Amino acid sequence: MSSVPTFPVTDPFVRRAWRLPSTAAFYLQASIVVAFLAASSAPTPLYAVYQGEWGFSPITTTVVFGIYALAVLAALLTVGSLSDHIGRRPVLLAAIALQAVAMIVLTTAGGVGELMAARVVQGLSTGAAVGAVGAGMLDLDKVKGTLANAVAPMTGTATGALVSGLLVQYLPSPTHLVYLALLGVFVLQGVGVALMRETSAPKPGALASLRPRFGVPKAARGALLLAAPVLVAVWALAGLYGSVIPAVIRSVVGSDSLLLGGLALFALAGSGALTVLVLRGAAPRRVMLFGTVALIVGVGTTLLAVDHSSAAWFFVGTVIAGAGFGGGFQGAIRTLVPLAAPHERSGLLSTVYVLSYLAMGLPAVIGGFLVVHGGGLLPTTREYGVAVMVLAALALLGLAVPRRATATVGESVVVSGNVPVVREVSSRPAPGSAEVEAEAEVEVEYAKR
Repeated sequence: MSSVPTFPVTDPFVRRAWRLPSTAAFYLQASIVVAFLAASSAPTPLYAVYQGEWGFSPITTTVVFGIYALAVLAALLTVGSLSDHIGRRPVLLAAIALQAVAMIVLTTAGGVGELMAARVVQGLSTGAAVGAVGAGMLDLDKVKGTLANAVAPMTGTATGALVSGLLVQYLPSPTHLVYLALLGVFVLQGVGVALMRETSAPKPGALASLRPRFGVPKAARGALLLAAPVLVAVWALAGLYGSVIPAVIRSVVGSDSLLLGGLALFALAGSGALTVLVLRGAAPRRVMLFGTVALIVGVGTTLLAVDHSSAAWFFVGTVIAGAGFGGGFQGAIRTLVPLAAPHERSGLLSTVYVLSYLAMGLPAVIGGFLVVHGGGLLPTTREYGVAVMVLAALALLGLAVPRRATATVGESVVVSGNVPVVREVSSRPAPGSAEVEAEAEVEVEYAKR
């Protein structure tokens, strides 16, 4: 008999390649959310540069922003749950590849056509990725995943706006450097995803999952009517800050600094992320009430600051309005989702997404049109802000009317950006029980949305 040694079939180095530890995979996925949302806000400080080089009007700026919002919506409604069927890694790898393509197009863009094409690709890849990442983080750690899903999207938006503004203002090649830096990040993340373990077993139904489902359950119709003004107000405000506000703050300060636009979006999104984190355990109705009040106060303060050319008060108002954004959206979703039965929630969330993302894109485009063909930049900003305040006031009136609770099962829903996460809190079953497994399934279902 030969004495040549043989390896047992169970040897891990023979049976499978090395994979990232679970902790590293978790933080990698959290970084993907941050990087994708950072990339989405990176062009904001650059719109003035593009406008100067290519000679387009504010209408074009708002269209470029609006088309991104519609692309995110399209991806959320179609491929948002695809990773449940084909796995997290394939969806993430495809999304990262699309983001890399978008960065290359933005780096080499020579006109509005390339800019719009890149924004569409960005939107599609972001909408596809947030679903897979949201569910993937919960696959690895339910508690940390819930928290990461709550704060990572707005954190990414704030970080991207600030870092992009700094790079654009103080380093050379403003329309190239930020995208090349992000391209490097995406390449590294792609390598990391390739080394991740797959946490979701493939299952049939991938094609059927691409069909959007819409619907508002009878039990949630009244609550949706109450929440609709809040949803439209907060997302319309986000659209304003992502498109027109960079020009407004430069006019208020009387400076051509490109950093100011990034700072404004950073203040809004950063405040929203902090609010989501602080209020994640508060009652949904109180969160929405806080959000609507903060929205009215913040936008009102900002408009007064514009009238008096006060940069300090402009940013104070923006921080307060950002708290209103985070609280208003989180409170609205946390009020709505528990009113729907499990089989109705997908259609309800799809309806909410359509309302929210249309509110982010379309009013911004209308605002750009009014800047050019209406009263100009500052009058349009005042009218836009007043409209946001009126919507928030309508929601506040609705919240002032006492309502009888209609949900029979208590739930906690933590939401930021576009990643709602539902958690049952009416009872705490023993670890490992069937109830805990069902709870985990509910969390994964809504994280991927």
